[in-house]
Amino acid sequence: KTFSVASLQKKQVKRHPAAPFTTSTLQQEAARKLYFPARKTMVVAQGLYQGVAINGELTGLITYMRTDGVQMAAESISACRNLIISDFDTRYLPPTPRVYKTKAKNAQEAHEAIRPTNILRRPKDISSYLTDEQNKLYTLIWGRTIASQMEAAILDQVSININSDDDQFSFRATGSIVSFDGFRRIYKEGSDQEDDNADENRLLPQMKNGDLVTLSDAVPTQHFTQPLPRYSEASLVKKLEELGIGRPSTYHTTL
Repeated sequence: KTFSVASLQKKQVKRHPAAPFTTSTLQQEAARKLYFPARKTMVVAQGLYQGVAINGELTGLITYMRTDGVQMAAESISACRNLIISDFDTRYLPPTPRVYKTKAKNAQEAHEAIRPTNILRRPKDISSYLTDEQNKLYTLIWGRTIASQMEAAILDQVSININSDDDQFSFRATGSIVSFDGFRRIYKEGSDQEDDNADENRLLPQMKNGDLVTLSDAVPTQHFTQPLPRYSEASLVKKLEELGIGRPSTYHTTL
């Protein structure tokens, strides 16, 4: 059969960056992206907070790591915005600073979000002073902090219908095309489940009505409703926070 694009629907959506890290979200992201157990995340974060010897001077690299606050000091936000302009360009800078509020139950926002003490300490500049684990966690914190003050990403969500020339067969593809990467240029939030935002993660090529396409293979599959997945450390920490069980300082102990 000969196949072609019969119709194409496109809808533009914005994706906004996540808030800077709290204890809970840091443990979740470190579990998803770095495969760190919650306890290891806290031990490594403690080392970054207490300080690392840089040029012979003990230097604290991150703010206090037991917190459920998502707010940042005004001077830190200003430093982020200046860095975004210098390292990227004005397209990546929102007109006004982003302000975040916590959604966690029983939140006590006595402390700021977990962020670098000095935004200008880029991971590549200090990696030689850090262990591999410290470098990975610091890079995660630095990226999330900068991304939280960047412009939204713009995605074109696309649905494409592909028909055979005799209209006997019809196939449908859904996915997205990145129109502007925004904060995703530096950071993309992890997910507990592979199918979360599946369409968004499936990138399609640029196509238009009438484009001829070639069928290279046809694989029939059958899908069944799956039970809920078992908890990972990341999703369990998330559930503890949702239910208001424990405090940032006790999540890893509870696990």
